Amino acid sequence: MGTAMPVLETERLRIRPFIMDDVSFIGPVRSVDDAAENRAYVAGCIAMSEHLASLYQPPYGDRAVVRKSDDRLIGIVGLVPMLFPFDQYPYRSNGKQPQTVQPTSAEVGLYWEIDPACRQQGYATEAGQALIDYVFNHLNLGRIVANTDYDNRASQGVMRKLGMTLEHNPLPEPEWVQMLGILENMQKETQS
Repeated sequence: MGTAMPVLETERLRIRPFIMDDVSFIGPVRSVDDAAENRAYVAGCIAMSEHLASLYQPPYGDRAVVRKSDDRLIGIVGLVPMLFPFDQYPYRSNGKQPQTVQPTSAEVGLYWEIDPACRQQGYATEAGQALIDYVFNHLNLGRIVANTDYDNRASQGVMRKLGMTLEHNPLPEPEWVQMLGILENMQKETQS
């Protein structure tokens, strides 16, 4: 149907669309105990995925990360549209230090969240790499980005393992993007 992302498989993981049965298992991943909130989250993920695919839009949204060995839902990974003043980062500002927040532009962002009980085992990197491979090889995306806080060393480590270049936000605004990871599709550059 449309542009729906297929189920992605790695050595240890299956990355698939959410199903309503995931409601019972998503709470620990999201650190949310409210069953109604988790049900609304999963239903929203399903509806958004189906709707975007029917409109032939990019496969934005969250997907379930399932460990193959025990078929356990252990995380979330997804693609998100990021509207942000990217021109204030060195990779886009040609080395000039902006003094004010720059106009916004859009990029495709990579998102991950792993159950705290399953962290430090390489699952975020493995799931993130599967999405990167998909968007670079099947959607011919030229670049993907990710963001995190200055203090989130684990997320910065995942970005580095994915091959991303990390850059500090040189300005205090917007505060929710303190660190930016950037990964260029090198295959696309060699095709030019």
